[in-house]
Amino acid sequence: MIALLQRASGASVAVDGEVVGAIGAGLMVLVCAERNDSEREADALLTKLLAYRVFSDDAGKMNRSLADVGGGLLLVPQFTLAADTRSGTRPSFTPAAPPEEGRRLFDYFVERARRLHGPVETGRFGADMKVSLTNDGPVTFWLQVRPKIPATDPS
Repeated sequence: MIALLQRASGASVAVDGEVVGAIGAGLMVLVCAERNDSEREADALLTKLLAYRVFSDDAGKMNRSLADVGGGLLLVPQFTLAADTRSGTRPSFTPAAPPEEGRRLFDYFVERARRLHGPVETGRFGADMKVSLTNDGPVTFWLQVRPKIPATDPS
């Protein structure tokens, strides 16, 4: 799974002109499930995201996590993060999870985030969304948790 997290002083997402999710200070995170991802990758990514130190401490160093500061969390589904752009001028979305699996894992991710963090807002899976963000810093990080591939028998 992939998360592109951006430290925000405010962020929102609208669908058909209606705001469906908004936060003040916190993290706006674009989330993408890839083929072969499972709840295991979702859990690992969420654990890392909530603990990732991107907020300043009293000395101005990025030593505080979203959990430490109690900031808002806006989760926005975005399958294009899995695009394969290695050749040509048109991306391939083959690495992304199929839509039904992507939706299932995004919903799982959101449900777990709400249990572990609290103030969680979301975009809408499959919708044409307009995302607004005031990136604080700017601070942006790419986090990725890949599925563990079972070892093959060398014999």
